Amino acid sequence: VQLVESGGGLVQPGGSLRLSCTASGFTFSRYAMSWYRQAPGKERELVATVTSAGGSTEYGDSVKGRFTISRDNAKNTVYLQMNSLKPEDTAVYYCKREPGWVSGPKPGYWGQGTQVTVSS
Repeated sequence: VQLVESGGGLVQPGGSLRLSCTASGFTFSRYAMSWYRQAPGKERELVATVTSAGGSTEYGDSVKGRFTISRDNAKNTVYLQMNSLKPEDTAVYYCKREPGWVSGPKPGYWGQGTQVTVSS
């Protein structure tokens, strides 16, 4: 299993970024996928989740209306479009394969993370 995040970087307040997470080593279309983030000195928090077929999404309260999660199962990739970024969005963003049931129970799996810094 491998999850590779990309797209992080430095952006000014009010700007936008799109994160990508490309998966390999498992049947991507069978799992819900999520983005989490962790700021220095804070606990890791859920940003957004998308179901396996992409038909349903959920968001953390702090990002509702600004961030959009989506997936392309043909490309084994999940995206996080981040708009109207704020300094408090600064964090390491992690892609996660959520636990699932594919020929038996399968655990969750984390990517290595990508840094997003919102600063002027």
